[in-house]
Amino acid sequence: MIEETINQGMLAIDQYMEEVVGSQVEVLQDASIHIVTSGGKRLRPKMALLAYLAAGGQQLQEVIGLAAAVELVHTATLVHDDINDHSLTRRGKATVHARWGRTFALLTGDYMFAKVYEMMAPYGNPYNEIMSQAAVRLVEGETLQAAAAKSGDMDRETYKQIIGLKTASLFEASARMGAYLATKDQSVVNALADYAYNLGLTFQIVDDILDIIGDPETMGKPVGTDLTQGRGVMAVQNGEAFVSGDGVAATAVADDPLQAMMARLRESGAVEIARLQAREMGERARAALADVPSSPARDELEDLIDMVLDRDR
Repeated sequence: MIEETINQGMLAIDQYMEEVVGSQVEVLQDASIHIVTSGGKRLRPKMALLAYLAAGGQQLQEVIGLAAAVELVHTATLVHDDINDHSLTRRGKATVHARWGRTFALLTGDYMFAKVYEMMAPYGNPYNEIMSQAAVRLVEGETLQAAAAKSGDMDRETYKQIIGLKTASLFEASARMGAYLATKDQSVVNALADYAYNLGLTFQIVDDILDIIGDPETMGKPVGTDLTQGRGVMAVQNGEAFVSGDGVAATAVADDPLQAMMARLRESGAVEIARLQAREMGERARAALADVPSSPARDELEDLIDMVLDRDR
């Protein structure tokens, strides 16, 4: 029953996003539709739905707009990220900038961010405040990441701060808004928000691991991008395990420097260390659910932890 409810909710979210990005300007509409229909894990909107249900919500339709807005924020950041990363594929399809060019990709990302304002307007506060704070933190995290990658100062504490801002903050906002829409019991709302924050950390660490060991075809995007740009958990492990400062440049003498670095990381045990870190965050998420009343939605949230830890894409 819960699976059917969630599937219906996710379908409604997808339909709503397709509708909301409509525009009289053809290139904006085409580029936006291209990315929002490219699939994806949809974890953030699913988080909003499950938090709403776990907090006692009964009318799923009322959370659809919030959930879709969260996913559109995430999607807009992907459009901009792909420009910065020079990525040509996303979810197995051409990136927006690869198909329409850098200028239109920038504008498409901006357009989707603007649409989020429109989607959030009917909800008022505190939902607009929660969303705006998450968006600010996301940009702060991306900026810190770019600065750390440029300076080469990516250590463990910096990495944790970055993923807390750029990834976990939006997970947390999804759950907090969904839960608050269903109940004003702050202990339940805070527990679900804490769960989501730690799941977001778990998700990002696993994502960075997959950048090293993942299959490009399965993931629908190239691997090794984060490592070559000096970011992600593997960049931290890379520095601590066997490379520091000019080590990356020194590796360039190899025929394929990226493959050489990735091989060294796999052999050094860095992947296993990162997996332990991901599991620790996952257990923190699981512990947070202790303050959430038992329900099928709560069970789904617990299952989501294992899904995130075990995913291959």
